Amino acid sequence: MQTWAHGVTAADAVYEIEGRRWRPDEGGFAEAVESAHERRLRPRCLCQAQGLEMYVARLAGPHGGYIVKRMPDTGSHHAPDCPSYEPPAEFSGLGEALGGAITEDPATGDTTLKLDFPLSKMPGRSLMPPAGSESDSVSSSGTRLSMRALLHYLWDQAELTRWHPGFAGKRTWATVRRHLLEAAEHMLARGEALRARLYVPEPFSIAEREAINARRLAQWQHAAGGPGKAQHLMLLIGEVKEIVPARYGFKARVKHMPDQAFAINEQLYRRLGRRFEPELALWGASDDIHMVMIATFGVGRASVPAIQELCLMPVTRQWLPVADGFEKQLLDRLVGESRSFVKCLHYNLGRGDWIASAVLTDCEGSAPMLFIGPAGVDEVATDPGAGAPYDGQVWAWCRSAEPMPPLPAPRTR
Repeated sequence: MQTWAHGVTAADAVYEIEGRRWRPDEGGFAEAVESAHERRLRPRCLCQAQGLEMYVARLAGPHGGYIVKRMPDTGSHHAPDCPSYEPPAEFSGLGEALGGAITEDPATGDTTLKLDFPLSKMPGRSLMPPAGSESDSVSSSGTRLSMRALLHYLWDQAELTRWHPGFAGKRTWATVRRHLLEAAEHMLARGEALRARLYVPEPFSIAEREAINARRLAQWQHAAGGPGKAQHLMLLIGEVKEIVPARYGFKARVKHMPDQAFAINEQLYRRLGRRFEPELALWGASDDIHMVMIATFGVGRASVPAIQELCLMPVTRQWLPVADGFEKQLLDRLVGESRSFVKCLHYNLGRGDWIASAVLTDCEGSAPMLFIGPAGVDEVATDPGAGAPYDGQVWAWCRSAEPMPPLPAPRTR
């Protein structure tokens, strides 16, 4: 994970490299980081008095460069207002996936992901799960990532679950896209670079229409099938515009792609309506909710992309994921009160599994955990499981018994 993502909190980070303190906005910092990478030195983040070891990864792509990343499983050791801070993994679905479905290697900077869904399809075979079973796109064991868990991990690593008042008005689709692609740079899935399989639509421009379409078609060549051969599937992450009947079957339209729709067969269309009924209801009832879709798709001989599996995730206008209307109320309040926080996600966990909805990062001392209790429960359980105690402040909203209580106060400067 990169230690700064949006330019707002980058200057708050302080690193020690070979006995000298550096801020990311200082002249010479990039050269010092490159030198540390070449000499295999470990920078130290100085958000805590004792300092915390980091490592340097090299960025792929035409722009290259280097990035300072936190060591695996150390995010919760950083100060809450540090750009490298991450809530304790056991308070979200991340804890179940780390070490099994997600393995990070500081020596190479690569993260290996074990997926619970295929990235290829044999001709004539269906990827649909058996009738009556829940799609692998929704739930999985902790040893492999479901489609939803992969989307949650990418969102986390792109720091799109983090909010700071300085981000207001700056988190556009272009920003979301850039950070998703950056987050995927060092991820490997099924022995291949995830970035090569990931398609995130570019912001649409009439003036650039032809160039955008050409770049899209060039990337989609990875998903073009051949006679008698397994078809490689691409991964799509985009904002849904509509999912509607077509002349034949159904189709999904994605924003920023006015020239191309994705085919959906009738069985998948019927299943997504049943499985994602709460998400679709929230999307339909709230004009300020975006619906993000992750899907695998292939390109047939007619050059029409066809979705094989998909998962839906509602997000707020700030692109923060929400599970239901109550979480939306909480996030709207946090953003409205100019709070800084990190949103926690379920990954492979089910709706009934306890996780913190969010963690405040602007309070004095530890970071308060924010929990929302389900309807009909008079007391919110804030321990996600045995062996996962939390000695910091806990805020709980028993939504069936009381209005939303006051939030923990932010620190004063």
